[in-house]
Amino acid sequence: MADQNYDVVVLGAGSGGYACALRAAELGLSVALVERDKVGGTCLHRGCIPTKAWLHAAEVADVARDAEQFGVRASLDGVDAARVGEYADQVVARLYKGLTGLVGSRGIETVAGSGVVEREGDRVVVQVGDRTLRGAATVLATGSAPRTLPGIEPDGELIMNSDQLLRATELPQSLIVLGGGVIGVEFASAYASLGTKVTIVEALDRLLPTEEPESSKALERAFRKRKIEIVTGRPVAGVRTADDRVHVEVEGGRELVADRLLVAVGRGPVSEGLGYEAAGVETTRGFVITDERLRTSVPDVYAVGDLVPGLQLAHRGFAHGIFVAEEIAHARGLLDEAPTPVADSTIPRVTYSHPEVASVGLSEVAAREGGEVETFSYELGGNGKSQILKTAGFVKLVRRKDGPVLGVHLVGDRVGELIGEAQLITAWEAFPEDVAALIHAHPTQNEALGEAHLALAGKPLHVHG
Repeated sequence: MADQNYDVVVLGAGSGGYACALRAAELGLSVALVERDKVGGTCLHRGCIPTKAWLHAAEVADVARDAEQFGVRASLDGVDAARVGEYADQVVARLYKGLTGLVGSRGIETVAGSGVVEREGDRVVVQVGDRTLRGAATVLATGSAPRTLPGIEPDGELIMNSDQLLRATELPQSLIVLGGGVIGVEFASAYASLGTKVTIVEALDRLLPTEEPESSKALERAFRKRKIEIVTGRPVAGVRTADDRVHVEVEGGRELVADRLLVAVGRGPVSEGLGYEAAGVETTRGFVITDERLRTSVPDVYAVGDLVPGLQLAHRGFAHGIFVAEEIAHARGLLDEAPTPVADSTIPRVTYSHPEVASVGLSEVAAREGGEVETFSYELGGNGKSQILKTAGFVKLVRRKDGPVLGVHLVGDRVGELIGEAQLITAWEAFPEDVAALIHAHPTQNEALGEAHLALAGKPLHVHG
C-alpha cells in the first residue's frame, strides 16, 4: 500500500490510544490507529472488563452461598469455570463490537499490524509492514504487559500470569497468588469466592502497599475471615513444579504447595523492540519519559497510559489520550484553550475485591509533608445501607487543618461507587463544611461520605463521642 500522511498517528489501540484517536477525529484531525491485536487493548480484552465479570460471578456465588442469612433458601451446587469464561467473553464481545463501530464511524483508519517507530530525517514515522505512516504528531500508546520474576516463568499450565488465568476453564482446588497488589488481590478474592483455597504471598509488609495502612489492615482482616491465607513480609526464595503441583518456598524456609500459581507482581511497559530509543525517545526501565504535557524527548511525539511512569489504570490512559488529542488540536489552532494536564493525585483508584478498597487524593503521610492535617474515620457500621448489605469498613477523610479535603479513603463492599463524589470533593478542594451542607439520599452508602464530612465540620450526627 502507498505511504500516507496524517495529522495524528497513534501506535496502540488500548484505552489511551483509542481515546486519543476518537477525540482527535472529533476535533477534525485525520487519524491512523495502529494495533497488532484488537482495538480496546488489555483493559477490554484481558484486564478491567473480563476480570470484573469474573468478580461479579464470584459475588453471585457468595450471595447464593450465604443466602440463608437474608432469609432466602438457596444453595450453591458448584461453579462452571468454562461458563463463567463464556459470560465474560460475551461482555467483552458486545463492548468490542460497539467500540469498533464507533472508531469506524469517526473516519479513523485502523491499521492492523505491529508498528515500529523509525527515524526519517528530522521526524519520526511509524512503519507497519510495508507501509510508512507519517503523522504531524505521533502518539505512543503501547501499554503494558504482566511482569515476571527471574526464575519464575509462567508456563500457562501450573504457573500462570493474569492473562492466562483468565482463559482457564477449570477451577483449581488451591491457588497461590504471588503479589498482593491490586491484580493479585482481585484474583485472590474472586477465586476464594468461587471455592478455591487461596494463599497470597507479598514481599512487602502488607497487602495493597500503596493504599492507607488502615485500608490494608481492614482488607487483611476481611480476607482472613474468608479463610484466605496471607503471607506478608516474606519474599519468594524459589519455585518448582513436581507431581502436577507448584511448590513455593518463601524466605525463612517455609514451603507452600498448591495446584496453581498466579504470578501477579505488576505490569511492565511494552516498549522493547519498538524502536523508541533508536528514534531518540528517552526511556527508563522501558517507560517513556515525558513532561507534564506528555511530550517525549522528540518533538511532536507524545506518550500516554501505562507507558508513562505513574499509576497503571485504564482511566488514566483514557484521560491521557483525550488530553494529548486536545493538546495537538490546540497547537493546530482548533481549540481556543490549552487542556489542563492530567495529575495522578486526582485520579481515583479502586480495588474490586470483597470488600472493595477505593481512594482518591493524598494519603495521610503525603498530606503531612505539606503541613498540619486533620483526619476522621467514619465506620460503615453506622450506615444503614451498609448494614443491609452486611458489609464493614470505613470512610477516612484527610484534610489540611482548617482547609480543604485532600484525600478520601474507603473500604467496604460497593464503595467504589462512591469514588466519583470523592473525586469531586478532592479535585475541587472542597471544605468539609461545603460537603456537609449537601443532602445525601437515605438509605445509601453515599450517606457515609456525608456523615464523615459532618463530623469533620464539627457537627457530627450518627457518630459516637
